[in-house]
Amino acid sequence: MKNLFSNTVFLAIVACLLWSSAFVGVKIGLKYHTPFQFAGIRFFISGIMLYLYFNNFKNYWKQVVANWEFIALISGLQTVIQYMLFYSGINLLPASVAAMIIGSSPLFISVVSHFSFHNDKMDWLKTLSIILGMAGVAVISFGPGKLPPGVQISLLGVSLLLLNNVVSGFANVMIAKRPAGVSPVVLSSASLFFGGFALMVISIPIEGYGLKMVSTEYFIALGWLSFLSAAAFSIWFGLLQRPGIKVSILNIWKFLIPVSGAILSWLILPEETPNLVSLVGMLLIASALLIMNYSNRKKLKENKA
Repeated sequence: MKNLFSNTVFLAIVACLLWSSAFVGVKIGLKYHTPFQFAGIRFFISGIMLYLYFNNFKNYWKQVVANWEFIALISGLQTVIQYMLFYSGINLLPASVAAMIIGSSPLFISVVSHFSFHNDKMDWLKTLSIILGMAGVAVISFGPGKLPPGVQISLLGVSLLLLNNVVSGFANVMIAKRPAGVSPVVLSSASLFFGGFALMVISIPIEGYGLKMVSTEYFIALGWLSFLSAAAFSIWFGLLQRPGIKVSILNIWKFLIPVSGAILSWLILPEETPNLVSLVGMLLIASALLIMNYSNRKKLKENKA
């Protein structure tokens, strides 16, 4: 059991499943709050959660001061810019469709990694898995009969989420090359805390005071989103920093996000329902993950030989 909780694949799946639940939570929260302000409060709380979890405040601030330039870069790129794009895009799309588009991020990250790391080049198996995953995302997102009557796919929303994927690719590569003196928990906490605060400040001239009303549903969504951000980012940052981890291969597990995100949307949001096209897309994504796993095992055997 101890080995399971330290296993890279297991932890990657846990992080992706946590992220997949964000789409439903965000759609619920946006009924009560404006996008940027809601995102800022969510990440600000996440940063505080991780700060309290770290439980060594002197060492925490020592790492923050020593690596403030890198933390500021990740805060601005990963938290502020990426999530301004994310929240703006998801506000224009159904949650299940947004989950599918975000699920195309492994393609963008693989391309960025190809040009950033000498040991993380594209090969035919990796390329095939990405093509199948993208095909699954496209089938689920834009297949006939996917959307309920009267609901249209916003091209602006799609464009914003695709740009979010590009930013995510660069952020993942930067984190993988991070300075050795900052721990994953500190990096996650500080980037979420300062990035969340920046989002709240940015939201004021753009959105004004954005809380429309409050309810139990709103606080449940906010609490869950804050927790999952703290947990998922800490896990992911830790995995990116492990020796021998390839950014592109790790991020292929993000193809799980659209599948799980869509299932949760269908279960929780009454206006969103599955169909045969969606299931075909999920099978394509499952095939992509199986091919990627086969490729990893094949390379492992070749290295041992």
